[in-house]
Amino acid sequence: MADIAWFENALGSFNPARPSAAPVTAIDTARFRRHRTIFISDTHLGTRGCKAEALADFLAHNTCQTLFLVGDIVDGWQMKRRWFWSEAQSHVVREILRKVDGGTRVIFVPGNHDEFARDYAGRLFGGIEITAEAIHETADGKRLWVLHGDRFDGVIACAKWLAHAGDWAYGLALRGNDILFQVRKRLGLPYWSLSAWLKHKVKNAVEYISRFEEIVAREAQIRGVDGVVCGHIHHAEIRRIGDVLYLNDGDWVESCSALVEDACGHMEILHWAPPPATRARVGRNTGSPAATRPRAVPASTPASVPA
Repeated sequence: MADIAWFENALGSFNPARPSAAPVTAIDTARFRRHRTIFISDTHLGTRGCKAEALADFLAHNTCQTLFLVGDIVDGWQMKRRWFWSEAQSHVVREILRKVDGGTRVIFVPGNHDEFARDYAGRLFGGIEITAEAIHETADGKRLWVLHGDRFDGVIACAKWLAHAGDWAYGLALRGNDILFQVRKRLGLPYWSLSAWLKHKVKNAVEYISRFEEIVAREAQIRGVDGVVCGHIHHAEIRRIGDVLYLNDGDWVESCSALVEDACGHMEILHWAPPPATRARVGRNTGSPAATRPRAVPASTPASVPA
């Protein structure tokens, strides 16, 4: 009940923006993109590692009919230990509520860090639908199972204390990221994640990611769906595992990535650099600022598979 009361108080501190309200930031129409569906997860609002400026910028420049918040949106674990909330994170909340006011259907599928919200499954808060999991039908008729994915993490299921210890260590790595980002920004260099690089270089971490993906895909096949959308492991990916299309939308503490669906049902991973970094970058081929467009991983590359 303490978690529920905390959640209600947190929600009560935000007032949905009215459609007539002036925008918080000016919209660069050169970067504006429309999608049928957007999936984001692992934003970890309430932590210093959250790339809230990049996330707010992404939400302001990308519209959709349906927005899925696929878990670990608010980091209840961290906020219980130490309260942290920035204006940039409030900006993210306002952008989400602005989408609700604008007619976007927003569906929240809680994860392990915001598991307190699972008690609200089946209810609406601020126009946001909360559900334990969902089935999304793409424009071309594919049925995708949407869930956070923590139930398939053996550490979460069998040794939650170890998960909390790992979360603490991961937080230290993310603080190292922030220091590195500030140094690179002063040098005019783009955002780069040290923790993501280390994770992908460590053999055990690579094996963990592979096992997780295969387990989730196998369960999706048992359920008889065409694919699965999840988060949790902070590793954006689109690939076919057997007969199942596995899609992970990544995170907003390391990769700043989202999964998007276009009007034809085509799925794509977008990587959105933090605004301070993009303003400092210059496009290699045109000489124009790279901030005029997001860095996207097209579906024709090995990082993704046609939907």
